[in-house]
Formats: sequence, C-alpha cells, structure tokens
Amino acid sequence: MPKGISGNISGKNEKHLTHKQIRFAKEYVYNDGSKTQTECALDAGYAESSAAVRASELTNPQKYPLVVRYIQALQAEVDKKYEVTFGRHVRQLAKIRDQAMEKGNLTAAVSAEVQRGRAAGLYVERKEVRTGTLDSLSEIEIKERPLGTRGILELHGGFAEYPSPHR
Repeated sequence: MPKGISGNISGKNEKHLTHKQIRFAKEYVYNDGSKTQTECALDAGYAESSAAVRASELTNPQKYPLVVRYIQALQAEVDKKYEVTFGRHVRQLAKIRDQAMEKGNLTAAVSAEVQRGRAAGLYVERKEVRTGTLDSLSEIEIKERPLGTRGILELHGGFAEYPSPHR
C-alpha cells in the first residue's frame, strides 16, 4: 500500500473523531433545533455540495457509531446541566427571592417564596365547580345570591334586571 493511504476507503475513522465530526456534533447538540442538520454540517466545515448527505450520515449509527455516541454523550451532558430537580428548583427560587429583596421588590420576593412553598407542597390549590340552574334555587336563595357585574339574573329562561346600587 502506498505511503499515506490507510486502506480505509469509506473515509470513516473507526478509532477517533475528526475535528469536523466533533464540530458537527457540538453544533448539532448546542443549537438544539435552531439549526438544521445541514446547517450544522456547513458550520462544521463540510462542503455545501455534500453537507446534507454528510449530516445524514453522521447521525446514522450504522455509518458513524462514534459520532452518534459522541452526540448522545453531549446531549446527556446538556440534559444533566439543565435538569430540573426539586433541590435545584427551590434553591433557584430562593436566590430569586433574595435578589428581589435586595432590590426592594417585595412583590417579586413574595411571589418567589410562594412558588417555593408550592414546589414543597405547602399549598394545596382547591377549586370547586358547581353546576345547576336557578330553577333549582328557592326564592330566598335567589334574592341572597350575588348579582354579578351586570346586575342581571336569569330567571326561567328570561332575564330580569335588578337596579344597581350605584344608580
């Protein structure tokens, strides 16, 4: 075999990644969806005429298993870095609360503290949905019922307007 020729016709480096492959993997992972595979290949230095094919091949585990494993390792690293855990979440809210307190923004500080309490399960949100019609209420219950913002109460399919106290 002539000097300088490895006999590797496919161009795949089975022992280590090339600089372009590393750049492609980083572009692909760190630009998570904001760039296409082809754009990542172009930015990694692949020729415009072959970037789409290279990108497809580099993400194919049968053709480039080292590149695919490197991409998976980078993705796992990013996932771990930005993972939401209870402890991290509560610490971050405490930091936001403290920064808001330093700036004198009590509204933001209270909000951050309430969110910490919710995350810790200290608050129970309770919602009650009632259904029914006014037909099932007695006359006393209807008269005691708040009229709402318009002062209109539905009675037996029609509307009866009651004087607003502000008139």
